[in-house]
Amino acid sequence: MSKAIDRFLDAAAVLNHDVEVRRFPEGTKTAEDAARAIGCDVAQIVKSLVFMADDGSPVLALTSGANRVDTDRLASIAGARSVRRANPEEARAATGFAVGGTPPFGHPDPVRTFLDRDLLAHDEVWAAAGTPDAVFRTDPSELERVTGAEIADFKEGGG
Repeated sequence: MSKAIDRFLDAAAVLNHDVEVRRFPEGTKTAEDAARAIGCDVAQIVKSLVFMADDGSPVLALTSGANRVDTDRLASIAGARSVRRANPEEARAATGFAVGGTPPFGHPDPVRTFLDRDLLAHDEVWAAAGTPDAVFRTDPSELERVTGAEIADFKEGGG
């Protein structure tokens, strides 16, 4: 494995969330890549997207792979005037993981997290497990439990 995957697995164990990491040498960095490698619908992919609120605090949006984040809606839900996509250094500082492999939990400090309501429509979803070629399967209710996420509607063009 890798140190990042080991950190992710340690966090999963602490949260009593039994996961199996699957690795794909071709990579799972984008939602489309992950869906193709796994053989699932892109809507079942959980994108762990880090944003920075105007007060400098990170916000994690666990977004369906089929959706894009409406930053104005996310800011409103987070109680911020605005949010912007974190740069790779900010994302790593907030989560401890590199962009493309950021898992939805296992971060060094708590990050306010929102879960895309559209993910609840699926029996199983897939999320990054610490590196750009590693994923794990879970169900949306378990993902909500282990992340402490608030379920919200923040996708572009919908509600």
